[in-house]
Amino acid sequence: MRTGVEVGGTFTDLVAVDGDDIFLTKVPSTPSAPDRGVLEALSRSPGPLARIEDLVHGSTVATNAILERKGAKIAFVTTVGFRDILFLQRHDRLNIYDLAYAKPEPVVKRRDCFEVTERCDSQGRVIRPLDVEAEVERLLPQLKAGGYAAIAICLLSSYVNPTHERQLQAELMRRLPGIFVTGSADVSQEFREFERSSTTTLAAYVQPVIDAYLDRLSSAVAAQGFAGRFSVMQSNGGRLPSEGMRRNAIAALFSGPAAGVVGAVRQCGRSGVGNLIAFDMGGTSTDVCLVTDGRPGISADTTIGGLPVRTPVLDIETVGAGGGSLVWIDEGGMLRVGPQSSGAEPGPACYGRGGTAPTITDAHVIRGTIRPEAFLGGAMTIHVDKAHAAFEPIANELGMSIPAAAAAALRLAVANIVQAIQLVSTEKGRDPRDYALVPYGGAGPLLAAEVAEELGITTVVVTPNPGVLSAFGLIASDFSRIYARTQRFTVDDDTGEVIRAAFADLEQIARRDFATYGLGGELDFVLIAEMRFAGQAFEVPVELPLDALCRLDRHAVTAAFVAAHERIFFHAGLPNQKIEVVGFRLEVARPVDSLPKFRERPLGRPTAARATMSGEAGSFEAAVFSCPDLPTDETFAGPLLAEGFSSTLYVPERWSLTRDASENIILTREAT
Repeated sequence: MRTGVEVGGTFTDLVAVDGDDIFLTKVPSTPSAPDRGVLEALSRSPGPLARIEDLVHGSTVATNAILERKGAKIAFVTTVGFRDILFLQRHDRLNIYDLAYAKPEPVVKRRDCFEVTERCDSQGRVIRPLDVEAEVERLLPQLKAGGYAAIAICLLSSYVNPTHERQLQAELMRRLPGIFVTGSADVSQEFREFERSSTTTLAAYVQPVIDAYLDRLSSAVAAQGFAGRFSVMQSNGGRLPSEGMRRNAIAALFSGPAAGVVGAVRQCGRSGVGNLIAFDMGGTSTDVCLVTDGRPGISADTTIGGLPVRTPVLDIETVGAGGGSLVWIDEGGMLRVGPQSSGAEPGPACYGRGGTAPTITDAHVIRGTIRPEAFLGGAMTIHVDKAHAAFEPIANELGMSIPAAAAAALRLAVANIVQAIQLVSTEKGRDPRDYALVPYGGAGPLLAAEVAEELGITTVVVTPNPGVLSAFGLIASDFSRIYARTQRFTVDDDTGEVIRAAFADLEQIARRDFATYGLGGELDFVLIAEMRFAGQAFEVPVELPLDALCRLDRHAVTAAFVAAHERIFFHAGLPNQKIEVVGFRLEVARPVDSLPKFRERPLGRPTAARATMSGEAGSFEAAVFSCPDLPTDETFAGPLLAEGFSSTLYVPERWSLTRDASENIILTREAT
């Protein structure tokens, strides 16, 4: 049995696949102790845990530790003269119109920042040697007195010459047993000192938290008989054995959203859909990601809580437009949705757990796109009266009916989602009309057709069990790791040899690491060069063909870069303008042994033939279908609802659906 458990903001989802049998469940998340929700979900899985051969986990533990500032107390050690780098940051302002703007606070206090005497230049040449024993002896009293759980080390230019950093790391680990010591060369071997320092401190900040969490979870499942392989999802869309994740906790920062993208790619690939926009609308937020030719976009960095993180992540944009997002009126009298959320506790008003503020889920209940008797297969009670009561103040203030206020909130949520999709598509040179929209999460299929219509997209693909697709993506994901390093040079006649040498070095490191993880078998490689025109401040990722690596020369590299630059910026630079390579990224994957089948869970109850829905123009009738009972290759025209265990699909007028042989539901819009 293969099992994936994904912790979301509102629900913890489990998918278990055993041959042709599939089991899925959702339980409320427990934000104060996420492992409790995981164990509760596992307790409902079919059969004993001893039958699970492959357990994969995706969690928001690292994300929450940073956002809520509940990580470990850490110290920061850097080169003399650079103690304030985390506080100086960059000169840009995240909000240029905020007169009271303050830079994001680092996760380490200035009093916990220390310096060592050493210096390497940008080429890695030692300018001032490190006397490691003397420096550690000088620091030890302060480090011991500080009560630190972890230490982050980021020495100047250690991305090109990590010798001093590794010496310092080894000596501190020897002298301070039991304290985690994180070196920047193990986390982010790339230039830009502030970003590298920020990434290293964040990695150290969450390392004890992740280690303790995985230790508790591993011990708990082992006590119940689990003896299989336990792996954890990473932000880059691949997983690693839990032992590997304990050494690189920052890689788990966005594991939940990444798992959903993988699930969408795998399942849509069965229907021959490789160009897609993954649209995950869960309980607290909406995540969107562009996938071209079956490969999600990967960004070299991201931010969390305003702090930069220089680690490869799937190129995902997030907006506060989840099912639990609060609907409110601002000081100017304008209707707003999110980013605040009701979360798992107390949740939307219609859940009856104490929430009284209106949410997007309450709006769906009022519109009728969520039917109380169908929510979670009828296993959870939905209170229609409490949804209406929550929206009543909004409706009164806006001078409209409750159904009209709910419809306006849904339209606003659609607009927020459209903006997020444009960030990953049109703003990066991609036309969303060339892609299929793939909604998932409990709330995604409810708004998918309306989002697609706003973007001019004419095809929507809805997978089986979209409400738990992220949990399926966990067990469908490959084992993966991305290696990045800075290596700056101008493209010239020696470029081919330099690239081949860099690939050979990174490949050797990757094969060694995967052997350490106990992952045998063939590895797949993708080599990306980070390139720019001389004088530019930021880079364009350019994939280099490994099948033709032996023939790669300056002309081929130049042509590949110019094409990528023109697609994004609509110009190819000036004639004879110098081109630079500033670094490489090697994406390494050990493919999953086999892709499990994924189909709808039977509802085990009859579904009403029709339902009454309401909107701004009044009430109307919609047909109601059961997703597991939909026949293959038959077309049904909207308006209709297609209900499954984990979500409901709303098909408005001018749209129709067909279920294909891969059990995906394909929505198409009538030509106008």
